[in-house]
Amino acid sequence: MRQARAKTDSAATSELCFLSIAEAAKLQRHKRLSPVELVDAAFERIERLDPALNAFITVLAERARREARTAEREILRGRWKGPLHGIPLSLKDNISTRGVRTTAGSKILADFVPGVDSDVAARLARAGAILVGKTNMHEFAYGITSDNPHFGPVRNPWNGDRIPGGSSGGSAAAVASGMCFGSVGTDTGGSIRIPSSLCGLVGLKPTFGLVSVEGIVPLAVSLDHAGPIARTVADVCILLESIAGEYPKGATRPDHRKLEQILPKKFRIGWPEHYFFQRVDSEVLRLIEDAGRVLRSLGGQILKVPMSRLAGALLPATNDIALAEATQYHESQGYFPARAGDYGEDVRKRLELGDKVSAVDYLRGCANKGEAVDEFEKAFARVDLILVPATPVPASRIGLDEIEIDGETETVRSALVRMNRPANFTGHPAISIPCGFTREGLPVGVQLIGPNWSEARLLAIAAAYEAATEWHRRRPPREK
Repeated sequence: MRQARAKTDSAATSELCFLSIAEAAKLQRHKRLSPVELVDAAFERIERLDPALNAFITVLAERARREARTAEREILRGRWKGPLHGIPLSLKDNISTRGVRTTAGSKILADFVPGVDSDVAARLARAGAILVGKTNMHEFAYGITSDNPHFGPVRNPWNGDRIPGGSSGGSAAAVASGMCFGSVGTDTGGSIRIPSSLCGLVGLKPTFGLVSVEGIVPLAVSLDHAGPIARTVADVCILLESIAGEYPKGATRPDHRKLEQILPKKFRIGWPEHYFFQRVDSEVLRLIEDAGRVLRSLGGQILKVPMSRLAGALLPATNDIALAEATQYHESQGYFPARAGDYGEDVRKRLELGDKVSAVDYLRGCANKGEAVDEFEKAFARVDLILVPATPVPASRIGLDEIEIDGETETVRSALVRMNRPANFTGHPAISIPCGFTREGLPVGVQLIGPNWSEARLLAIAAAYEAATEWHRRRPPREK
């Protein structure tokens, strides 16, 4: 193993930082690469790029370098823990980390230092991963732009004037720019898939409950999920293997080494006739249709599936649930309304709206969940997965509140959560994978939604699509 301690030049650093987790793990296992080299390369990029991108709230250089030296000694002695051993990762800053502040992107928790790790952080630590920092996010995960009033806006590595998406925007910006190899975010209405789509990454929202949210600052407890963000499907699978809990009997547990083996020779793809293809940007639609053609060439058969009840079951049900549960949490902690002035304007207004949701409206929303689940289950009786856009538009400009799609004006928030919230409501797993770029060079993602506990098959199909395309190989055009 090379004992490189000196700073490498930027080109060499970039090559190291854009290795996949799987590639870096193989090199480390065979003692051809040191965790110290990886961590030094990651911090070289953080020091150079993060002042512009603002992806991190807390950077852990001293701790990470100490852990890298420990990992190096362990690997040299043959005590390799697995593919995450010695790999630099980040965590969204609503995921509790023992001894490291966890702000949830807020002024209220700006000095909160947890005494214990979240389940996710503990699992990654046991796997030997190295935490390089906690990432910037939309305040309390309650938004989709990551334009944070307390820590500043996160900027999209593909265009610094654009949002990275949210609320896991800092995680996506850090991974896309090569400042870390992967991250874990949270997803209540698309907050993993939206930034993954807008930053050209792979992001997975697992089946509800598969990844524990213990120790994560909640947004809406019945909709919250945690999941991985990385540059390749295999890397997302590696992360999932470490943070996932138990699968029910009969379900296939994902294994990044076996994705090609479990890829079905033939599979059925559902193309919804309702809801998901309403108000979609023409460039995005073209790229989603191209993705469908690639999947057909890999053995997929596209079938149209009616989902006419989804809009009625979904809205305003999910809004009422999210509003009420978020406000109840903030009231229970004594944050709201006592410290209303310490919130950003957009989050404060949503908490005020949550206070107005009646018990009847909340219970009606919960009852509507069954109707939405039934709509998906009827589709899954005919198809293996459903193909939809991850977002109906590419990344919008920072500070923009409204956009126009097909001549209709819509808020940025509404447009971006529209395609994603259904899978939060029903709990089904969903993955966003890069499927192309707009004429302006902005990434676009396609979303695959599967039955509960079907992560292995979703990942296998996503990996086959990835192998048949080149989108995941592109890097952001600007280094600063």
